[in-house]
Amino acid sequence: MFVDSPLFFSRSLLAGLDTRMFLSYQNRIPSDSRVLVVSNHRSFMDAPLLMAALGRPVRFACHHYMKQVPVLREVVTQLGAFPLEAPAQRHQQFFKQATELLRMGEWVGIFPEGAQPMVKHTRPDRLTEFQRGFAHLALRTPVENLVVLPVAIASTEEVVLPTVPLQVLSWFDPSEPMFKKGGFHPVVVYKRVNVLVGRPRWISSSDRQAYGGKQAKAVVEELLTTTSAEIAGLLRQGCY
Repeated sequence: MFVDSPLFFSRSLLAGLDTRMFLSYQNRIPSDSRVLVVSNHRSFMDAPLLMAALGRPVRFACHHYMKQVPVLREVVTQLGAFPLEAPAQRHQQFFKQATELLRMGEWVGIFPEGAQPMVKHTRPDRLTEFQRGFAHLALRTPVENLVVLPVAIASTEEVVLPTVPLQVLSWFDPSEPMFKKGGFHPVVVYKRVNVLVGRPRWISSSDRQAYGGKQAKAVVEELLTTTSAEIAGLLRQGCY
């Protein structure tokens, strides 16, 4: 029951918010692999939505401030997420935690756009720039049968609510530059949303050999580009 509680919580949240989810390309979900789920990110609903769509718990990395703010802290705990550390230790701790989870056979989820689309409202069909951390994680993690699974969250009906002033969040995480700006942190609530599973990309031994040599930059860039392009294409398909 403990293992399934994040999935139960996710399904209950979607039901409570009266969210209608439609899943496409379910046959692409790996059944016997170590999986790194990569997706676009606009709403607090993204992690539970992906768990409900994939039908299993996924350990998502989330922003540092989420473990500082009451209520949010309880939500990420229920979801089994692992909040990132403050900026000085963020990268080292992220790789350490995510690698250990993958070694244990758990699925790990990454939002390479970071928190920017959460703080500044963006269109459902648009991606912001991907950070490279997920590609480095996939190529350096020493586990067999690891797959990067791109997934697109394409909202077709939603409600956007202004809630907490951004500067209030700086009380909890003064290291975050985004919280020093004016305005409100928007809350996007999906009412109808398409979840489209992309083509899985298995990490091969040749990929890891290239990453350990002179081709490291090229293999990281290739994985970054193909994953973001796959999600962008699925977004266009799901939003229209």
